[in-house]
Amino acid sequence: MDRRAELSTFLRTRRARISPDEVGLRSTGRRRVPGLRREELAQLAGVSVDYYVRLEQGRAPGVSAEVLDAVANALRLDAAERAHLRDLSGSGRRAARHAPPPERVRPGLRRLLEMARDVPAYIVGRRCDVLAWNHMACALFTDFGALPAEERNWGRMIFLNPGIQALYADWTIKAKETVSYLRLKAGAYPGDPVLAALVGELSMRSEDFRHWWAEHDVVDKTHGRKTFHHPLVGELTLDHETLRIADEPDQVLITYTAEAGSPSETALQLIGSWSTPLTGRA
Repeated sequence: MDRRAELSTFLRTRRARISPDEVGLRSTGRRRVPGLRREELAQLAGVSVDYYVRLEQGRAPGVSAEVLDAVANALRLDAAERAHLRDLSGSGRRAARHAPPPERVRPGLRRLLEMARDVPAYIVGRRCDVLAWNHMACALFTDFGALPAEERNWGRMIFLNPGIQALYADWTIKAKETVSYLRLKAGAYPGDPVLAALVGELSMRSEDFRHWWAEHDVVDKTHGRKTFHHPLVGELTLDHETLRIADEPDQVLITYTAEAGSPSETALQLIGSWSTPLTGRA
């Protein structure tokens, strides 16, 4: 990934989202592009127009944290977008130019997954690979262990696996989240050839992925609610939570739970009782 080109496009797409009226600027003259002009953004951030132009073009090495914060504030970036901006500018804490080492899940975390007998749970790595899982995760989604290792990846499953696609009541939301998370990680690891190959493959095989990748949106994994159309029990709505792994900041443990006493809780219990226990070992 060309970090300078990515930084330029990211800043331009963020400028395009904001109108002068939104930030209290008077719109004057004919505007050839949507959103803020470079000089308007520079004014809001309190930097010279020349400096901002060089920053947007990737020609401002050693940019300070204060300037990045000022630009981020002017662009109204959220936490994930701010982290992405730092990575693209070369000042991110985790930005890495070389391929990162293979990911391993600690035995204690695998035991924790297996002990969560009533809660679908799995661990995802930096490339959206499913690194470990429990019986209930297989019951809800798919038998991860039966998939080839390269297919145990949310990017490939969401865009290339019809069975997984059919599970989501709003596939578009899940798909956009997946694209945006992969872009966030691509900014942190521009030298990762495996991640680059994954993005290239999905861009070639999915028009939707290619379209959303070009939007340069980024999002981190947090929490939320998803509705599923499960082939055994029909519709169920579950809340998901993301837990960061200590000492492994790129690994997250994701759990799904249902409201107590709800039809979804009953459906989740039925899914677990009807399926065969499986271990989460790759």
